[in-house]
Amino acid sequence: MKLLALVENLEDPCCRYRVRPFGPALAELGIRLEIAQLCRSPWGRLRQLRHAGRVDGVLLQRKLLPFWQLMLLRRWARKLIYDLDDALFQRDSYHPKGPHSWQRAFAFCATVRASDAVLAGNRYLAERVARSIGPERVYRVPTCVDCQRYPLAEHRQAGAGVKLVWIGQPSNLPSLFCIQAHLAEAARRVAGLSLRIICNRFPHLEGIRVLPYRWSEELEPVALAEADIGICWLPPDTWSLGKCGLKVLQSMAAGLPVVANPFGIHRELVHHGKTGFLAETPQQWAEAIEQLVWNPALRRAVGHQARTLVEEQYNVARWAPRWAKIVAGILTAKRVLPANDCLGKKEAA
Repeated sequence: MKLLALVENLEDPCCRYRVRPFGPALAELGIRLEIAQLCRSPWGRLRQLRHAGRVDGVLLQRKLLPFWQLMLLRRWARKLIYDLDDALFQRDSYHPKGPHSWQRAFAFCATVRASDAVLAGNRYLAERVARSIGPERVYRVPTCVDCQRYPLAEHRQAGAGVKLVWIGQPSNLPSLFCIQAHLAEAARRVAGLSLRIICNRFPHLEGIRVLPYRWSEELEPVALAEADIGICWLPPDTWSLGKCGLKVLQSMAAGLPVVANPFGIHRELVHHGKTGFLAETPQQWAEAIEQLVWNPALRRAVGHQARTLVEEQYNVARWAPRWAKIVAGILTAKRVLPANDCLGKKEAA
């Protein structure tokens, strides 16, 4: 059997974390995974869609195709699975036109209705999809990380020289400006505090020293483990409710305590005082960071619990066999796991 995964970009995190790691588990069930980047030209796209009829199933990731392309894909694909890890039925938090878009809402509804099954990255997304197609065809599968790739932070340093770290794509950099005052207040209290930014663009933030670190897939685990405290902030809006917490999971996998605002997926991943600290105001952020800066033992203990949480609930090694069985069941028109099993609290992300 063969599964064709159609993705927007082979290097996007959604492909690297939600499709590519599961190929070996599929192979163990006799299913070969082929990943293809969607062509931009109409004729190239048409050839790809036609190819969908020559495989046993298609996994369409995130992309909202033009209606005529979706209809052709549905016509030719023997089985169609849709995978999403964002609130794609609306515009993102920083879009100048605002969140609401009837075009995106229509395309999203058409896509999930055309699919035989939908893999949703968190509870909010799963419930949103279930409104359109019912819960029977919806599986909640968290975004996972491969813990074996991440060395553990050592947490030897205290005070000056301690590094905060943020990792993400350039499109998410505006979130750092939203907490500029929070970081500046922490840097005011702790002399020598710095922020490592793992990205391909590097903003200037007033009040705190930025240490640029150019992103690469090979080096990102080490770049995180060399830091001391992970940070993440989500705008309190409906787009952020669709986020699946990859930044936080990566930091936790490296054994870092995480400071984040108490919104969306952060409430599930960051257990206050155990796997990190939830904070809202600049003063709360500064207090949490200051406490961690001066106490390496606390960072080590919280980081250990964070790593354990990822290993137990969000690890590729744990989820790959389950993901493969779900997909195999869809391709063979047999439901290996009831949908509600995949919506259980322990699998939330």
